[in-house]
Amino acid sequence: MSQKHSAHSKWISFQITSEWDGKTVEIILKNALHISNRMLNRLTRSKGIKLNGRMPWLQKRVKKGDLLKVAIRPSEKSNLSPQPVPFEVLYEDPDLMVVEKPAGIMVHPVHANQQRTLAHGIIYRWKQRGLDGIVRPVHRLDLHTSGLLLIAKNSYMHQLLDYQLRQKQIKRTYLAILDKPFPDHQGIIDLPIGKSPNHPTKRIVTPHGDPARTHYQVLAQNKQGTLVSVQLETGRTHQIRVHFSYLGYPLIGDQLYGGELRFIQRQALHAHHLSFTHPLTGEICSFTSPLPQELERLLLRLQLTYCELKHSSGQDDRSIHKLHS
Repeated sequence: MSQKHSAHSKWISFQITSEWDGKTVEIILKNALHISNRMLNRLTRSKGIKLNGRMPWLQKRVKKGDLLKVAIRPSEKSNLSPQPVPFEVLYEDPDLMVVEKPAGIMVHPVHANQQRTLAHGIIYRWKQRGLDGIVRPVHRLDLHTSGLLLIAKNSYMHQLLDYQLRQKQIKRTYLAILDKPFPDHQGIIDLPIGKSPNHPTKRIVTPHGDPARTHYQVLAQNKQGTLVSVQLETGRTHQIRVHFSYLGYPLIGDQLYGGELRFIQRQALHAHHLSFTHPLTGEICSFTSPLPQELERLLLRLQLTYCELKHSSGQDDRSIHKLHS
């Protein structure tokens, strides 16, 4: 996908296709643009709806080729101070962005005085371009996990992308390096995850936890370790780290969950691939982030080599790891 840069505009445009010919403005707003009743009421009061340049009645019927514009990008100002923070931008348009987060940087502050998070860096980038806004991550990466992150730039886009996430329409693939050979080539880890009663941030496998499913495929292994491709079906906190640790194969460098610390001082986990459908254009968006240098060096040290990944749907999983009653 190409980068797009433009001045802030509160309006999005939707051209009526034959699929929506003869439908009412209200039906288009609710069913094609997925605008909630609450937002629709706000747009009506603020005169934030235009059909071919004029304010329409909600029950007015549209024709193919009509242009509907909706003011769903309000001008917003973050309460975070702009701070230069290292990260890479793979794609950005007026509504969303895809970034690469380095390990060691928090996505968003968790308390009022926290500084130099990814959100601070994004605000800094926007300020440099004369823009402002609120950073809305669609999903999260742990402090010491690197890789791809999807950011919504307004509440409307966050709503649409969050719906895709809950419907399992956003595909996220990670690369993880385990501290020993793993017994199965591919499979599903289906183990519920909940909070640890003994540690404020730790998660555990527990029958009282939330459902959590992790698809995995071994890419390379030897006596020293395993490189595994992991696709999340659910998105529980620390899910990949908890699942593999529970089975007795913690990630290298993951001190919290028992990983080996001789080779690297952070968990060997990288968000490698991300794909989703752009909610406004319908375009399939697909991004890949190569392993950072410290994880490439770890693979060399472990003498692990692997081929280019095929990002599958995970339908051919073999082994299933579940809790037994």
